[in-house]
This record gives sequence, C-alpha cells and structure tokens, in this order.
Amino acid sequence: MEGRTEGASLPSGPDGKKRRVSYFYEPTIGDYYYGQGHPMKPHRIRMAHNLIVHYSLHRRMEINRPFPAAATDIRRFHTHEYVDFLASVCPESTGDPSVTRHLKRFNVGEDCPVFDGLFGFCQASAGGSLGAAVKLNRGDADIALNWAGGLHHAKKSEASGFCYVNDIVLGILELLKVHKRVLYVDIDVHHGDGVEEAFYTTDRVMTVSFHKFGDFFPGTGHVKDVGVGLGKYYALNVPLNDGLDDDSFRGLFRPIMRKVMEVYQPDAVVLQCGADSLSGDRLGCFNLSVKGHADCLHFLRSYNVPLMVLGGGGYTIRNVARCWCYETAVAVGVEPDNQLPFNEYYEYFGPDYTLHVEPCNMENLNTAKDMEKIRNALLEQLSRLCHAPSVQFQTTPPTTQVPEEPEEDMEERPKPRIWNGEDYESDPDDDDDEKPRIRTNFGDPVVNVHMSLVSSCEEWFGSLACELRLRVKIYNTENHTERGRNAGLGSGSEVERIDNLQRHKRREGG
Repeated sequence: MEGRTEGASLPSGPDGKKRRVSYFYEPTIGDYYYGQGHPMKPHRIRMAHNLIVHYSLHRRMEINRPFPAAATDIRRFHTHEYVDFLASVCPESTGDPSVTRHLKRFNVGEDCPVFDGLFGFCQASAGGSLGAAVKLNRGDADIALNWAGGLHHAKKSEASGFCYVNDIVLGILELLKVHKRVLYVDIDVHHGDGVEEAFYTTDRVMTVSFHKFGDFFPGTGHVKDVGVGLGKYYALNVPLNDGLDDDSFRGLFRPIMRKVMEVYQPDAVVLQCGADSLSGDRLGCFNLSVKGHADCLHFLRSYNVPLMVLGGGGYTIRNVARCWCYETAVAVGVEPDNQLPFNEYYEYFGPDYTLHVEPCNMENLNTAKDMEKIRNALLEQLSRLCHAPSVQFQTTPPTTQVPEEPEEDMEERPKPRIWNGEDYESDPDDDDDEKPRIRTNFGDPVVNVHMSLVSSCEEWFGSLACELRLRVKIYNTENHTERGRNAGLGSGSEVERIDNLQRHKRREGG
C-alpha cells in the first residue's frame, strides 16, 4: 500500500485537489439477522469493515458512528402508518390477526421478513446516510461512505426487495436543502426502482440506473421510462443482459456519465454500489470484477463534486467485503495490496486469500451492437436537456445541526472504539446461515450525527414537495400494465406539532 498521508485529506483527481473522506459505521450492524436461508446478510458489512481496518484505511478517514435515525427523520419520505408499523412489529406479534393484515398491506413477509431488531436495523442504515448527507452539506467532507445504506427498493409505504426504509431518498432530501441538483447513480444488478419512483416528477434529482432488465426483479427500468412532468428526461435507465463484463460496462458507463455530468451539472452525486453486479454473486447475473465495479467510483470521484457512496445488494458476502473494502481504498486514493492481511474472517476468503477474484467465463449476452444501440438512445435522450435546471429557494433551508466533537486520535483510540471485529465472536466456517448474536443497543457514538429533520418540507422545497405527492401512472412497455407511483413527503401538521413541542421544551429548559 502507498505511504500514509497526513490526516483524512488525500490526493484526488487530475486537478490534484485534496479529498476529505468521512466513513460511517455502526458496529452492531452485523448482529442483525434476516433469518435462516435468507440471502441478505448484514454481517457482510462487518466483514467489509474488518478488511478496511486491517488494511489501515481507517487511518485515512474520519470515522463516525451514525446517530440512529428517529421515526420523525424516516417520515420525511415514508408514511406515518408504515413507520409506526416498522417501529412496533416483532417476530412474536406476527401471529396476531391485526398484525397479519398490516403485513400484507406493507408487503412485509417472505422477501422482507420480520426479524429481531428490524427497526433498529432501519435506523442504523438511514442514520448513516443522513449523517453522510450532513457532512457533505456542511462542507466537512468531500466523500462520505455508508456501506450499510443503499437500500434502493423501499417504497413510500411498503417494503420491497429486502429493503424497508429507503435511506437513499432520505439522504438525497437532506442534500437538497443545500444543493440545487443531485445526481443519483445506481450500479446494482437490480433496477433502483424506489429512488426513481420517489423523484420521477422533479428535475432537481436525476436518476441513472445500470441494471439487468427482463424477467428479473423488480421488472422495471425500461429505457423508455424517462420521467414525467418536470422530471421528463431526468430518469435514465440502462437495461442490460446477462454476462456484462468490465470492458462492456466501462464502454457504456463512462460516455453516458460524462454526458450526464456535462448536461446536468450536479452539485452533489450519490453512488449506490450494489455488489450483486459482481461475477459469481448468489443472486446476480453480471460478470464484473472488483476493479471493473470500482471503476465507476473512480470515474465519478475525478469530478471533485461532493460524493456520497452507499452499499446496496450483494449476496456472496466474501466478495461484497472485498468490493467495498477496495472501493473504500479508491475513495481515499490508495491502491491496496492484493494479498489480504490476516483478519478475523480470513478463512472466508480462501483458497486464494486475495482482494481481487477473477471473473468467470460466462457468455456476455450484451453484444457490441446492443451496446451501441443503448448508448446512442441514451445520449440522444440527454441531448434533449439543453441546460441544467435552475432552482430558486424562497427561504434558504437550515442544515441539520451536528454536535461539534473533535475527531479522536486513531493511534490512541481504545480497540473497542476502532470496531475492527475483535469485540465480537466469529465463526467463519459458514458464510450463509450463521446467526449472529443480536445486540441492538447503540451505546456511545464516536461522533453523534444528530438528525432532527422537523422543518416544513413545503417551506424548504417549494414545488418539489408538491411534485413528490403526485400520483404518477407509468406505462410499462414490456408488460402493458399500469403502475401507480405515489411519492410524497410527511404532512405539514405533523411537522408543526413537532416544532411546537420543541419550542415548548426550549421554554421549559430556558
């Protein structure tokens, strides 16, 4: 690995500017367990963090333990009834007929099961993405990482695709307080339907998704789904076939994103790095290497625009850990050794014990002709955007306040505060169905990123709040069905109630 540079500021793109990287990690995240045989395993985040620590990448970043997102924070996008349900449901209550009715209503069941500490898991994931947005808003970081985030399928009032709370939408809404335009890029093998749906009617957020299309979950993301109203042409979908390799992906991603950056001129970028697009993923069907996947981050990083980097899918967990560790290295600007350092989960990575794994020899069904056709269609769509949309704030929205705490000296921090996995028992013999010990307490954070998003969305976002309430009917060109898309924000009455409560508390304390 390259020699250490001072602080969290590192060389970046070709302009030679420094980069400050802020990293969010909740040490109990790996304790959550979806259930026996379920492919989603939060333990992968702990494995990735363990590699990050043993590569000494944590020395190059500001380390933050996210403050758990409160119900009021989550209601910025999700409905009150849905959030209340997530906060109250537990495995023991699922046999209650009244609860069973709500399970069906909110699509909680097989793919999105009720498990111990469900709401705590949602709070940790969303808290990290909100904290990352606050860091970028305040100018305290150039890149903010939250590998526990990226849960892009969750809808306003229902769970979907292993996702319950859409931390991405919450993070973008926080970014929109300060930034006029936010670009969302999704490289998960599955279409980023929840995020696209939330911002389908606005030009303040542009969504770009590279995904497998066809008989594949969630079945959305046709190239002709481009947005409606003010959001027309601000949704970009790149449908792909099985076997996508590094060269094909790079030849499509770079020219499209170069044009997007030129035309849209975003003030901030959010990159969802779902690792199920890697070769050999348990649920994926692409053939990308770790370096091919990370090239997307490397490319967007070179623009020196505030960048939030999130996790997402990924179900062969040893490769997920490899990928997110390497992408952390890309974020801080170093090239780590291919030989893995000894770590608590070393046996998971055998027999090679390397950071990079070779793609398999599966056939690439994305022909050169197909790639050219898609590229030309998308570049033509982008050419219809003659200029970047402008925004006029009636009132400049206040940014979320963060407690001022100096960063700790990483050399002197006690081991339990480094969160390198040493405080947890691990049994690496089986990476599929090991059940971690459930511990849902958050304890004392290193940096408490307090989220109190209680001001009026109508005041902050003007027309955006109205746009996101629109019920949009999308015509699916593949199955000729109509889908209702309903995206909105929390009610003003609830916001006013919370504001009044806070003012009352301040008077009592003052």
